[in-house]
Amino acid sequence: MRYIHAFYNPKHNSIDINHFGGYILRIDCSRAEEGARIPHGQEGLLDALAIDNPLEYVVMHLDGSMQSWLDCVDKKICVVDFIF
Repeated sequence: MRYIHAFYNPKHNSIDINHFGGYILRIDCSRAEEGARIPHGQEGLLDALAIDNPLEYVVMHLDGSMQSWLDCVDKKICVVDFIF
């Protein structure tokens, strides 16, 4: 059985991942978000994801899909804003 525990560490603005083999991996959120085109007014999207679902944040960072996720969320928000 593989045990992986991830949590947001506000002291370091990072996500700490504890692996069952005793390994600890720390992802610095500031460095992970460097170069990302974050939609205007949506700066809290990645913060909320890191706090509420840190393992998903790390997976998106490591597989390079973070920008695709931001673009998708931005399009959905723009459509809602346009309708209302």
